[in-house]
Amino acid sequence: MEAVCKNQITAAFASKLMDSSKRCLGAIFVASFYFSASLAFFPAHHEGESAHPVEHGPKLGLSPGFYRSTCPRADEIVVSVLKKAIAKEPRIAASLLRLLFHDCFVQGCDASVLLDDSKAVASEKNALPNKNSIRGFEVIDKIKAALEEACPHTVSCADTIALAARGSTVLSGGPYWELPLGRRDSKTAYMKLANKNLPPPNATLHRLVKFFGRQRLDKTDLVALSGSHTIGMARCVSFKQRLYNQHRDNKPDMTLEKRFYHKLASVCPRTGGDNNITPLDFASPPKFDNSYYKLIVEGRGLLNSDQVLWTGKDPEIAHLVKSYAENESLFFEHYVNSIIKMGNTNPLLGSDGEIRMNCRRVNHVR
Repeated sequence: MEAVCKNQITAAFASKLMDSSKRCLGAIFVASFYFSASLAFFPAHHEGESAHPVEHGPKLGLSPGFYRSTCPRADEIVVSVLKKAIAKEPRIAASLLRLLFHDCFVQGCDASVLLDDSKAVASEKNALPNKNSIRGFEVIDKIKAALEEACPHTVSCADTIALAARGSTVLSGGPYWELPLGRRDSKTAYMKLANKNLPPPNATLHRLVKFFGRQRLDKTDLVALSGSHTIGMARCVSFKQRLYNQHRDNKPDMTLEKRFYHKLASVCPRTGGDNNITPLDFASPPKFDNSYYKLIVEGRGLLNSDQVLWTGKDPEIAHLVKSYAENESLFFEHYVNSIIKMGNTNPLLGSDGEIRMNCRRVNHVR
């Protein structure tokens, strides 16, 4: 089964993204082996922060054509805003893709990550993995405002994040996927779970497997979704430990390729410079491709959580890294399967949650 359009996404294809009637139907996720185990949806409990089983799709109520009659231009509107935002700041594409991860890993894909602090809400934006790190909220605001103007009180903030993530991927040269839609928005945030469930950049391979396992994501999902780091930037504070004190011995990570180490050290001094930024993928920073994996094999993965995919002594994971480095089409195919799987994590459906008018606050707050 074809899970992804394997030809390189071109500018012409990206423009086709704006016409929903011409969408590629390559990712027929219902038949995918990732989803074949369960055709029933059991609603997630979002009232509190207690642990509950993570559910994946296909979900009753989630469908690529969910807004076909109520907001047929939704995707076109999203892409229109994205094109302007990415042209102004190419880095924003990766930031918006990252928002999807940081949303779905915390109590499911429900836009809880977008809520600001209030008397009733302790914002996930202030969780340690997110503070002064996640970004792109202003672009989401613009997209949501455009959607509200065209289709009032129709497209959820959770689906807005998902649409922005796909559009950002495609506009950066990555694969297109048929995106199940119909998620609703959480009425609260889960800062404690954000601190617990989001993997840090210095995570070991064992910890990464555990973090992804909590979301019912397997090793293939881990390696494929890590490929999102083929675009974007990272602050020095995220990897400085590798340069100067990897094992608390005032020595660098010996798995770093030497020339790469010196290049990083010139950007990130031992003292200061924590907010200096550098590309996650030095080979092709703005392009969504498989160079991320090629760099890892060469000892030039930026974050510890990148490089351990190759050096972590897990044959299955190392084989996947090598396979993706050699075969971009395979990476795209697995990436599409995995991001659909992740995007179907515990959605709020039906009458659960709400459709926020403003993604930064629940509807009853004025």
